Amino acid sequence: MEKEAALIEAILYLETDPMEYGVLSRVSGLGKDAVAAAVEALEAKYAREDSGIELARIGGGVMISIKREFGEVLKEHYGKKNETRFSKAALETLSIIAYSQPVTRSEVESIRGVQADSMIRLLLEKNLIREVGKKDIPGKPVQYGTTKEFLKFFRLESIADLPKLDENEAERFELE
Repeated sequence: MEKEAALIEAILYLETDPMEYGVLSRVSGLGKDAVAAAVEALEAKYAREDSGIELARIGGGVMISIKREFGEVLKEHYGKKNETRFSKAALETLSIIAYSQPVTRSEVESIRGVQADSMIRLLLEKNLIREVGKKDIPGKPVQYGTTKEFLKFFRLESIADLPKLDENEAERFELE
């Protein structure tokens, strides 16, 4: 098992995006059960206190990442190059889309109370949201939802891992 885990570790080291088990199986030539066992072995290895990395489960895949506890310490030196800062308006728009998806531009604007064209364009450019369909109403407006890049950016395995909203917060995201 050690050799299989080492192979999966090498693949994850070379990849910059989360890898699904099926892809890991195909790339490594190992069966899915062997991949699952190797991933478990790596998780156990990285869970030790003397490891600075962990296996992050993001969007249905796994990837090697620094441990969250070291993120703030390392951000000053390493984060500036790769850090994407978003304005309050962009984050507000992104939250509305994440919690209300699928949602149209006019629905986002209705919740925010201001125009959202430029924020939606920015989030599309950053690949944090995408068009997921058209609403079945007159004019067939485009509906938006989040992407795997969104999950990766926020280190979420799925949308279900978004922080839960209390009643007052949840009401804010409801469409009328």
